[in-house]
Amino acid sequence: MKKNKVYIIAEMACSHEGRIELAKKIIDGAGKAGADAIQFQIWKLCNMMVPHHFDYNKAKKLELTYKIWSELALFSKEKYPNMQIIACVYEKESVDFACSINVDAFKIHSSDLSNPDLIHHIAKSRKRIDLSIGGSTITEIQNAVAWITDQSDSKIWLMYGHQNFPTKIHDIHLNYMVKLKNLFELPIGYQDHTDGERPETYWIPASAIGMGVNIIEKHITHDRSFKGIDHEAALNIDEFKMFVNMVRTIELARGESKPKAFTESEKTYRKYSKKSIVSVRNLHAGETITKDDITFMRADVLGLPPDKSNRIVGKTLKQNIESFCVITEQHVA
Repeated sequence: MKKNKVYIIAEMACSHEGRIELAKKIIDGAGKAGADAIQFQIWKLCNMMVPHHFDYNKAKKLELTYKIWSELALFSKEKYPNMQIIACVYEKESVDFACSINVDAFKIHSSDLSNPDLIHHIAKSRKRIDLSIGGSTITEIQNAVAWITDQSDSKIWLMYGHQNFPTKIHDIHLNYMVKLKNLFELPIGYQDHTDGERPETYWIPASAIGMGVNIIEKHITHDRSFKGIDHEAALNIDEFKMFVNMVRTIELARGESKPKAFTESEKTYRKYSKKSIVSVRNLHAGETITKDDITFMRADVLGLPPDKSNRIVGKTLKQNIESFCVITEQHVA
């Protein structure tokens, strides 16, 4: 990841409704918008959820086969080769499958933060791991990080945020996110799950970027009006493009933190706004300049600043100077 660049993850989740054509539409939307990655949630339901779970039948309708996921991965790589694929996985069989289609990174959901068996298996891939830490204790995060680092040298990104259909503003705590970044000394990203219908769905990620976050995960859907699983916090395809444009604009405005040469715009601004040393009356060659002979004003050219008046006062003029003209060291002996 380039320094100061914001890495944008388009989270498809289950917005595909279990239909390959909708999944392709969402991938297209993310790719055309300029997302850095598309995130797939790949799972075998029989390995992830007990049959009597209240969401089992709903999840069954959303489950995509490995064959379909292979087709979607190929579709994404062929159309958008610069857009990475992240696999959010919940069980080892899907980890192995995701490796077979050569995903770029793994996401470990916060539900598996205390699952060393799965975490060790993912770490063996040596791919980057995005570790979701929402609703987790410091100890749980520490343990998960240790299980990864004990197993491999995989890069770790902490991903802060939680889905609460949608997340309420007072539950977000961006300051705590920054605290975790400093505590673990790892890159941290913000997973936004605010209401896709409200303006804060843009404001809060923008605030996170302003606080130094360089990774943003945002849900994308084909049509939020479906009101299905993962739709509440998702942006429609046209909205997601606006979201990416917003992030890139903020990214550009952040600029560099180190000192740099003035831009042409800044040079023009300095010439217009900075005050210079000017004469308060007509001065003549041979006169010795006193404090009463000068003042500090904006002028049509940028001369010596007020704090350099000692270079003028007490010196002898080499030429005539009209009132309210800039006086520089070239004018005195």
